[in-house]
Amino acid sequence: MARYKPQDHNSLLLPVVLSEQIIPGSFAFALNYLVDHELDLRALDAEFKNDEVGASAYDPRVMLKIVLLAYSQGLISSRVIEQTCQRNVQFIAISGDSQPSDAHIAKFVVKLSSQIKPLFSQILMTCDAQGLIGRDMFAIDGVKLPSNASKERSGTHEELRHRADRLEKAADKILTLHQAQDKHGADAAPEPKRQARIEALRKEAARIREFLVNSAARKNRKGQELKTNVTDPESAKMATSKGVIQGYAAQAAVDSAHQVIVAADVTGSGSEQAMLLPMIAQSQPYREEHTLITADAGYHSDANVQHLKDHHIPALIADNQMRSRDERFAEQGKYKAHPDPLSEKKATGQPKEVKRFQPKDFRFNDDNTATCPRAS
Repeated sequence: MARYKPQDHNSLLLPVVLSEQIIPGSFAFALNYLVDHELDLRALDAEFKNDEVGASAYDPRVMLKIVLLAYSQGLISSRVIEQTCQRNVQFIAISGDSQPSDAHIAKFVVKLSSQIKPLFSQILMTCDAQGLIGRDMFAIDGVKLPSNASKERSGTHEELRHRADRLEKAADKILTLHQAQDKHGADAAPEPKRQARIEALRKEAARIREFLVNSAARKNRKGQELKTNVTDPESAKMATSKGVIQGYAAQAAVDSAHQVIVAADVTGSGSEQAMLLPMIAQSQPYREEHTLITADAGYHSDANVQHLKDHHIPALIADNQMRSRDERFAEQGKYKAHPDPLSEKKATGQPKEVKRFQPKDFRFNDDNTATCPRAS
């Protein structure tokens, strides 16, 4: 019988030099150097007033490294980032084994929101100094992201006022129904579940009415009222390929040379047309006269095209009729989603045939069983 060397899967104490885990040429190495030597983080240092008294704080440079490294790997949960800082050697190395808690990470991200644009500008300046911005072409595109808000709490002020009235009527109806069914009369208190439902409906109605009093109506460029949301007033209802979501539209302008993002913004509006010119204006510091702007049909409008023409900005903006005019697309079909292999109807494009049998189709046997020749 063959003999193999023994294997030990139990705990081992291994010597690890943390600085050697940040490998040159990796994103972690570039991030570590950029934060330590290139970025001016005095604004983050100013948040702390514990020079003489108070507990020691986590270094904002370390926290920034942890958050950006986590985001680059698709980790956006504070609890997941906390666990990664305890188990992943690369995170342990870049954080100096600080092991911040999820509460500290979440608090830092909230405070970081006011410093995002200054940090973004510093990173762009560093990329420009390294010659990473080619300035030949800026491509503009966007994505719609869901917010942590319910679509049911969206509407114009009139629609929200109507919803509050309906909620109060529903609460009164439940109470009236209880009183009618209760043989003890109207003085008896409703059962706990029914009472909780009544309180929840009235609380939601009061919340909507308070929102209407304290919030002005949102309007678009044409003066038309936009739908707002009670939970997240800055978000909006947006149509996507997977249905309507309550969320935001994120836009980015990317340089073609090394895919460096030269401009970015997030708005609570589903109209991409309104975001083209602001994105071009935001990328102005890095754009030259010959820089070509490209965007898809979602950004096309007569006003946008006229503005680009008047300001002599070279651009290629597709329109909805582009495919019908271009002979290269004559034989190309429209994009279709891949069929679901688990659904026969979706896979074949036809519903599964349902066979229908009549009593005369069955043949009864002597042993009280029946067979159907047509089913075979």
